[in-house]
Amino acid sequence: MRRLGLIGGMSWESTALYYRALNEGVRKRLGGLHSAELLLHSVDFADIEALQRSGDWQRAGELLADAAHGLQRAGAEGLLLCTNTMHKVAPTIEARCAIPLLHIADPTGAAIRAAGLIRVALLGTRFTMREDFYRARLAERFGLQVEVPDAATQDMIDRVIFDELCLGRIEEPSRALYREACTRLLDAGCEGIILGCTEIGLLLKPEHVPAPLFDTMSLHVDSALDWALS
Repeated sequence: MRRLGLIGGMSWESTALYYRALNEGVRKRLGGLHSAELLLHSVDFADIEALQRSGDWQRAGELLADAAHGLQRAGAEGLLLCTNTMHKVAPTIEARCAIPLLHIADPTGAAIRAAGLIRVALLGTRFTMREDFYRARLAERFGLQVEVPDAATQDMIDRVIFDELCLGRIEEPSRALYREACTRLLDAGCEGIILGCTEIGLLLKPEHVPAPLFDTMSLHVDSALDWALS
């Protein structure tokens, strides 16, 4: 089993899901008392979020690259960045480390293509929805057409992520708003929904939306287990 290094804490609510899912996945695949070989560097999300808001992505990338390099020195053989948004600085991390970063968008794109879909909607933080680093990778590597909600809906989705989900709050009115947003996107021709923030899976489940949901956290974990156990 290869040892995975996790860069987490963004937020720790979803990092906890990663830790559980990776261990449950190893136990399911190997049985008995097997568990995952993991190293975790959990950052203080308040520091990262402040850099996001100020637009200082260079400094944010340097902090995460330092964390990644520390995991490499500690014996990690592959890296998981346990967040979608901070894959904006994935090139900075990759430039600092000699071990592979298992990019969250790649298993997502592969799963969408395996399902036979092309046109999908992306929900996430405002950075993930408005900037090109995530949608462009899905388009260039997997030929996907990725749509995002209108600006007002993006603001609502982002607010729920930071003000509720990252704090462990699951609110039914917010779930209703997310479901309404998904309905509008599906009515506009999208065939599936990418849960492009690792916390959104806490709020939206398959039974809430009448179309395929692609939970990036779960897909990232499954792909990482394939790699670690290959």
